[in-house]
Amino acid sequence: MKNTYIIIVALLSFTISISQTEKEKVQGTITKGNIEGHIYFLADDLLKGRETGTQENKIAASYLANSFRRYGVKPNPKTGTYYQEVKLKRVSPPAEVNIEINGQEINDYAFVSPSPANIDSDAVYLNYGLEDDYKGKDLKGKIIIIKSGSPEAKDTRAAFGLRGKKQELAQANGVTAILELLNVDESIWGFIDHNFNGSKLMPAENEEDENDKSYDEQTAHVWILDKDNKMIDALSASKSISSKVSISEKKEEIVMSQNVIGIVEGTDPQLKKEFIIYSAHYDHVGIGAPDETGDTIYNGARDNAIGTTTVLSMAENLAKYPTKRSALFILFTGEEKGLLGSEFYVANPVLPLNQMVYCFNSDNGGYNDITLTTIIGLERTTAAEDIKSASKVFGLTAIDDPAPEQGLFDRSDNVHFAKKGIPSPTFSLGFSAFNGDVTKYYHRPGDEADNLDYDYLVKFFSAYVLAGRNIANNPITPFWTPGDKYEKDGNKLYNKMIKK
Repeated sequence: MKNTYIIIVALLSFTISISQTEKEKVQGTITKGNIEGHIYFLADDLLKGRETGTQENKIAASYLANSFRRYGVKPNPKTGTYYQEVKLKRVSPPAEVNIEINGQEINDYAFVSPSPANIDSDAVYLNYGLEDDYKGKDLKGKIIIIKSGSPEAKDTRAAFGLRGKKQELAQANGVTAILELLNVDESIWGFIDHNFNGSKLMPAENEEDENDKSYDEQTAHVWILDKDNKMIDALSASKSISSKVSISEKKEEIVMSQNVIGIVEGTDPQLKKEFIIYSAHYDHVGIGAPDETGDTIYNGARDNAIGTTTVLSMAENLAKYPTKRSALFILFTGEEKGLLGSEFYVANPVLPLNQMVYCFNSDNGGYNDITLTTIIGLERTTAAEDIKSASKVFGLTAIDDPAPEQGLFDRSDNVHFAKKGIPSPTFSLGFSAFNGDVTKYYHRPGDEADNLDYDYLVKFFSAYVLAGRNIANNPITPFWTPGDKYEKDGNKLYNKMIKK
C-alpha cells in the first residue's frame, strides 16, 4: 500500500512538472514589451489603417514576414518567400453621379449596386419593395422609391439583410433603379458611406463572380439618407414623383496583395505530418469618415492587430519550442473586403488541406470582460478542453459564443476552412455580449493601441499559445463534435467513416 502511494505521488509530481514546463515555455516568449511592439507598429497612424491593396498594407506584410524570419520560421514551401501573392480586382465607384427627386438634388447616398444608369422619368413609391408591394403593378422601366427594412424589422440590420431580396424582386419586375431611403444616425451613416462608397475588391480570377455581376447586370440600387423619415413621409403622400438617376461607368484595375505564410516542423515522426493552422487577418478598413475628434484613420488595434499578434506570438514560441504536430502560420489579407485572402488560400493551399487537422483562428472586435477568453465555436470541436485548461492556467475562463445571433463564426476567415471540413474556431478577446466596449471600437477611428489593457493581453496571448501547444501535442487528433454542420465535410476531407 505504501509503495502504491509513492507511485501515485510520483506520477502526480511528474504530471505537474510537465504542466509547469509547458507554462514556462509560454512565459519564456510572451512579454508585454513584445506585445506592445507588435500592436503599436501595426496600429500606427503611418500605416493608415492597413487597407488591402495599399502600400501601407504591404508595409504591414513586410513587417510580419520579417518577424517570421527573425524567429526562425521557415517560409512558404511553394515560393521560398514568406508571401503568397493574391491577385484581386479593384472596382471603384462611378465618378459622376446625379440623383434628383422632385427637383431636389440628393447628396447623401451610398451604392448598394452602382450599375450604370441614365434615367429621367417619373418614379413610383413602392412601400418596402417586397413581394406584396409588387402585386398588380407594372413597373417595367420604372424607378422605385422604397423604405428600408420590412414591416416587421425596420432597423439597419434588416436593411442589410434584405438587400439581395429587394434586388432580385426589382430585377424580376424590370425595375431600372431602386432608391431606398434609410433613417439612421450620423454614426451609422458614416459606417455605410465608408463601406459602400469606397472601392470594392474581389477575386480577379473569377470574372463571372456574383459580386462582379452585381455591378454590370443588376439594377442600380442606391441607399439615401432620410433623417427622421422626412422624405419618405412626403413622397408616400405624393400623387406623382419626378426623378433623375445618372450613374457613370465604374473603373476596374488589378491589385496585388499578399497572404503571409510560415512553417515550423513538428517533432514527432508521425504527428508532424499533421498541421495546426494558426491564422488571423492583418488588414483593416483604412481611412474613412471622421469621428467626433476629427480622426479619420481606422487603426484597427483590436481588429485585428491583436489577432495578428496572437499568431506572431505562436510563431515565436513554436520556433523556439516546437510541438509534436507541425504548424502552418497564415496571416490573411482582404478579410475586411469579404474574407478574400482566406478564400484565395483554400483554393490555392501551399500544403494539402487534408494534412490540416485544425485551424486556430484569431479575430476580434473588442472586449468587455478581462476575465474571459471568448472562443467562437469552442464546443464545436473536440479540442475544447485543451483551450479551456490553457485559459485557466493564466487565470482566465474560456467561454463559447455569447452572441450567436451575430453569426460571428461565419464572419471571419475560419469559415472557409470549416467549409472544407477543417475544425476551425476563432479565439477572441473576452466579451460576454456583443455591445458596450466591443461595438464602441469596432471599425471606428478610436480603435487605437494606447487604449488597450496590456496586462490582460499578456494573459490572453499566453492562453492562446498554451492552447495551441495543448492541441498540437495531444495524441488524439482534434475533430468536429458529433452532429456539427461541418462534420460531414470533415469526414469527406479526411476520408473518415461517415456515421449514419
